[in-house]
Amino acid sequence: MRKQLTLLLMLLLSAGLSAQVAITGFVRDENTGEPLIGATIFVEETSEGTFTLLNGEFDMPVEAGDYTLRFSYIGYNSITKKVSVQGVKDMGTINLKNDAVGLNEVRIVADVAVGRETPVAVSTITPRQITEKLGNQEFPEIMKSTPSVYATKSGGGFGDSRINIRGFDARNTATLINGVPVNDMENGWVYWSNWAGLADVTRSIQIQRGLGASKLALPSLGGTINILTKTTDATKGGNLSFAAGNDAYTKYGATFSTGLSDKGWASSIALSKTTGDGYVDGTQFESYSYYISISKRLNANNSISLSIFGAPQEHGQRRTMQNIETYQNNKSGIKYNSDWGYKGGEIYYLNKNFYHKPQAILNYFWTINEKSNLMTAAYASIGEGGGTGGYGNTSKFSGDYLRDGQINYDRIVDENITLANAGAETIMRASMNNHAWYGILSNYQNDITEEIKLSAGIDGRYYKGEHYREVTDLLGGEFFIDDSDFNNSVKVVKPGDKIGYHNDGLVSWGGSYVTGEYISGNLSAFLSGSASIKSYKRIDYFNYFSDDLIDQINNNEDIRNQYEEAIGDEVDFNRAMEGRETDWQSFFGYVFKGGANYNITETMNVFLNTGYFERQPDFDAVFLNFVNNINEDAVNEKVLSFELGYGYQTKYIKAQANLYHTQWKDKTFTQSVPNPDDDGATFLNANILGVEAIHQGLEVEATIKPIPNLKIDVMASLGNWRWGNNVENVYLTDDNQNNIDTVNVLIKDVRVGDAAQTTLFIGASYELIPNLKVGMDLYHYDNIFASFDPTDRDEKSQVDGKNPDSWKLPNYQLLDANISYDFDFGNLKAILYGKFNNILDTEYVAEAQDGSNHDWDKARVYYGWGRSWSMGVKINF
Repeated sequence: MRKQLTLLLMLLLSAGLSAQVAITGFVRDENTGEPLIGATIFVEETSEGTFTLLNGEFDMPVEAGDYTLRFSYIGYNSITKKVSVQGVKDMGTINLKNDAVGLNEVRIVADVAVGRETPVAVSTITPRQITEKLGNQEFPEIMKSTPSVYATKSGGGFGDSRINIRGFDARNTATLINGVPVNDMENGWVYWSNWAGLADVTRSIQIQRGLGASKLALPSLGGTINILTKTTDATKGGNLSFAAGNDAYTKYGATFSTGLSDKGWASSIALSKTTGDGYVDGTQFESYSYYISISKRLNANNSISLSIFGAPQEHGQRRTMQNIETYQNNKSGIKYNSDWGYKGGEIYYLNKNFYHKPQAILNYFWTINEKSNLMTAAYASIGEGGGTGGYGNTSKFSGDYLRDGQINYDRIVDENITLANAGAETIMRASMNNHAWYGILSNYQNDITEEIKLSAGIDGRYYKGEHYREVTDLLGGEFFIDDSDFNNSVKVVKPGDKIGYHNDGLVSWGGSYVTGEYISGNLSAFLSGSASIKSYKRIDYFNYFSDDLIDQINNNEDIRNQYEEAIGDEVDFNRAMEGRETDWQSFFGYVFKGGANYNITETMNVFLNTGYFERQPDFDAVFLNFVNNINEDAVNEKVLSFELGYGYQTKYIKAQANLYHTQWKDKTFTQSVPNPDDDGATFLNANILGVEAIHQGLEVEATIKPIPNLKIDVMASLGNWRWGNNVENVYLTDDNQNNIDTVNVLIKDVRVGDAAQTTLFIGASYELIPNLKVGMDLYHYDNIFASFDPTDRDEKSQVDGKNPDSWKLPNYQLLDANISYDFDFGNLKAILYGKFNNILDTEYVAEAQDGSNHDWDKARVYYGWGRSWSMGVKINF
C-alpha cells in the first residue's frame, strides 16, 4: 500500500512539473505597441500552435526541449525565433512589423488612435473582419456593430448606403482615406458609390466617435471614419478572388505586389469587377475598381509613394419613398421600386447613377533626424458623372401613367411622337456634378523631450464643382423647348444640350494646426488647436446674363425690351443684369480640443476629452434658393463636446464604456417653401437661424474570449438626441430678399430623426475545427424616429400645445451568420467564406419621412433588405 501511494505521489508530482513547462509572452505592433489579438504562434517541430489573447498574451504548454517558433499575423511580416525550454520560458514582447511600405507614416498622417493612450472612444475593424462579415453588403454596413452607428442601404441601390454616428449624418461626420478628407466640399456629404471598390483595398477602419484624434479642422460632430487602405506590400505575392450571391451578384478580383526590391522600389495593383441585378427591383449595377501603389525608398531617411484609386460604376436607383400600403399592395412587396419601367421591351431607368471619381495621393516622408520628421501628402480628385431623371411634364412618371406600378415609357414615346413639330413634352435628363479637387497636407513632428511631442501642419484645398443638366433622351420627340436659360429663353435642345440649370461652385480652404502631446508613465494627454478660412464663390450661367449680353442690353433699347418680354418678370430680369459671378464669401472657423488618458493599472484606464469648435456654413446656406442671393445672416455653427470613458483589458476581456454630451448651436436650415399669396406658384426662402440640438448618451462595447476557440462581442448604445429650442418669427423672403411673411419653427424637445437612438449587438464566433470558423451576429434597433422638415413644424402641427415627435418606427432585430475556412490549395494558402444577412428574413422599415399626422399611414418609407447571401474564395500566392 505504501509503494502504491509513493507511486501515485510521484505521478502527480511529475504531472505538476510537466504542466509548468510552457512558453509565454506578448505579441505587439512594433510601432504602436498595441496588442495583436489572434496572432499565431506555430511550433515547426510539432506542427502545433496557439493564438494570442485580447491583451496580446500567449501561454503555450510544451514538453521540455528545443523549438523553432513562427510568429505571424495578417498584415505583418512573420518572424521565427529559436528557444530552449526546460520550465516556463517567458519570451517577453515579440514585436511584429507590418508588411506594407510606408504604412507607419500614413498612420501618423491619418492620426490613428492608439489604445490606452489616445483619449477618444474608438472601434477598429480589421481586414479579416471585412473578409468574413462584409459579403455583398454596402461598405458602411461593416461598421454597424460599433456603438451609436446606424447604417442603412437607403433606397437599396448599389452604393446608395448611408451612415449616421451619434445621430449625425455624413455631413456632420468626417470621413478620411489615408488621412485625406473626402466629405464633399460644398455640402459635406459622402457618396459611397464613388468608393465602390474600397473594401477590396482597405487595411483597417477606425471609427473615432466624438471629436476624434485628427488634428485637422474637421466637421466631426458625430465622429471620424478613418480608413487606411493598403499601401505597397513589402513582400512579393498577391491573390485571386471570386464571389457570388443573391440576385446574380458576381465579383472577380485580383491583386499583385512586386515586393520591395534591393533598390527600394515596390509596387502593388488591385483590380475588381462587380455586377448584379440588385435586391430591389430596377437596381441593376456594374462596377469596376482599380488601385495602384508605387513606392520608392530614396535613402534611409526619405521615401516617396504614389497611390491611385478609382471605381467607375453605374447603377439603377430607388429614390421615391412609398407609403407602407403601397408596398403591401404591390406584387414585389418590399422590393417595389416605381423609378423604372420598360421602353421597347427593355428595362429603362428613371433614376440611374453613373460616376467615376479617381483619386491620386502623392506622399513624401522625410526623417530629418532622430527627433523630427516631415510628412507631406499632395492629392487630386477629378470626378465626372451624375444621375438621370425626368424633365418637362414629369407627372407622366407617376399616377395614371404607371402600368402595373412601373413607368410606361412606350406611352410617353407615342405621345411625344404625335406632338411632332411642337417638340417633346416629357424627356429624360442627367444632372451632372463634375468636380476637380486639389489639396495638400503637411505635418511636421518634433520630439522636444522624451515626454513631449509637438506637431504642426497645414491643410490647403481647392475645389470647383460644375453642375448642370443635359438632355439624354427625347423619348420619341424630335426636340425640346427649354426656357431655363435667361440668355436664350426659347432654346431648342437635343441630346447633349444643357437645360434646367448650369452653375459652378468654387470652394477654397486654408487651414493650419498645432498639437502638443505629453506621454509619461501612465499618463498621456494632448492639446490641439486648428484654424481655417473657407471661402465660397458661385458662378451662374443660366439665371444671369453674360457680360457681353449685359453690354448689349445697356446699349440697345430694342434688345432690352426683347429680353424683358422673354423673361416676363421684372425681378428675374433685374437679377439677371447683376452678372454671373459673385465675390468670394469667406468664413473663419477654428477647433480647440484636448484630452487625457490615465492607465490606473495594467488592466484599467480612464480618459476624458473636451472641445469647442466653430464650423463654417455649407455652400447652400450661403447662396439661397439656387441663385446668387447671398445670405448675409449666415453664421458659423458652434459645437461644444464632453466625453468621459473607462477601459478594462485582460487576457480574456477587453471592454470600454463612455458617456458623451454634444451641444450644437446655430445650426442653419435653408428651405424653399411655397408662397401662400399665389397658392405655391412661386417659392419663398426660409432662412432658419439659431437652431440648437443636444446629443448625449452612453456607449459600451466589449470583446470576451472565455476559451481559446470562442470569441464573443457585445455592444450597447443608449442615446438621447433632441432638438433644443423653438425658433420664432422666421422671415420668408422673396428673391429680392424682401420679407413677405413669418413662420414659427416649433421643434423644442422633439427627438432627432433618421437614426436608431438605441442599438444593441451580440456576436459570437467559434472555431469548430482548426481553420473552420462560424459566427452569428444579432442586432437590435429601437427608438428610430422618422425624418421631418422643420419648416412644417408650426402651431398647426402641435398636439395639445406640445411639439410631437415624428412617427416612431417599429423596433426590429436582425440575425446574420458567417463562415470561413482557411485551407491549403497545393502550395498556396486560400480562404473560403460565406456571409448570410437577415437569415430570418425579417421585414422592417429602415428609414422614413414623417407624414402630416406623425403616424405610419402617412409616412413614406424605405424597407431594409430581406434575406441575402454571398459566398467567395480567395487564393493567395
